[in-house]
Amino acid sequence: MVTITKEHVHFTFSGSHKPVQTVPSGSTVRFETYDCFYNQLLPEGADITKIDSSKANAATGPLCVEEALPGDTLKIEILDITTGPVGVCGTFPGSSWDNGILKEEQFRRLTVKDGMAEFDSAVQIPVRPMIGVIGTAPKEGAVSTMTPMDHGGNMDCTQIKAGTTLYLPVYVPGALLSMGDLHAVMGDGEVCGCGLEIEGMVTVRVTVLKDAPFPWPAAIADDRLIIIGAAKTVESAWKLATARMEAFISSKTGLSHEDTSILLSLCGDLAVCQTVNPMKTVRMELPLNIFKNESGRWKQP
Repeated sequence: MVTITKEHVHFTFSGSHKPVQTVPSGSTVRFETYDCFYNQLLPEGADITKIDSSKANAATGPLCVEEALPGDTLKIEILDITTGPVGVCGTFPGSSWDNGILKEEQFRRLTVKDGMAEFDSAVQIPVRPMIGVIGTAPKEGAVSTMTPMDHGGNMDCTQIKAGTTLYLPVYVPGALLSMGDLHAVMGDGEVCGCGLEIEGMVTVRVTVLKDAPFPWPAAIADDRLIIIGAAKTVESAWKLATARMEAFISSKTGLSHEDTSILLSLCGDLAVCQTVNPMKTVRMELPLNIFKNESGRWKQP
């Protein structure tokens, strides 16, 4: 199995990055990642006010998938996520909700063991490892690993976890997949600026889909179709995610736009992924078990 180690990192998604490894479609690959602080807060005595912020959200990669061409979709099956033994979390003045009550940056290290994060002696949190940053190269230019857009990036979606299949558009030959910014656990919204940031290892299987079912980030997790929208405001992001879901379901099932809209009001669930990045992300989820298999209306690619 190919492993891309965390010495191979970058801080933008770009078609100009030289691939670290090249593999054929259908390959299984491991990505070793730093935490979002580039592991700068792991040593004892680390000072959050003195870290190098230019090294935030390091993404490991990129990986070139041989058959991937612009217009294709890259199918990424997340097979496993393992995390390190210590995660870092903290408060950040000016984050989206604090209204000035948070006066200074501070951080905490939490031990992660046996599937639990120890907040304090009275609070134990079950871990739910997820990938905060994952993306292909954008159509043009370079996009910061802090920012989510249609290539993926810093989506901070809690459903991008082991067992999920993620779909990302291919804009450049080889797709150039990279990832990082793992969280041992994070609440939807990431309201204080970070989750439990942690280093780790992600194992994925990458497959090129030539029929290009998704021209923007989408996923299937726990038998639910998820479509993600990124925009400057949460309101714009939820409308984008909903519009994409409506258009996709209508095109695949033959339902009218009116019937599809009613269906989304009955069964669709909106969730805010994060409120703190330069672009906000919201996901629309739709359970797939509402579609009878024999109808042939839509099948998972």
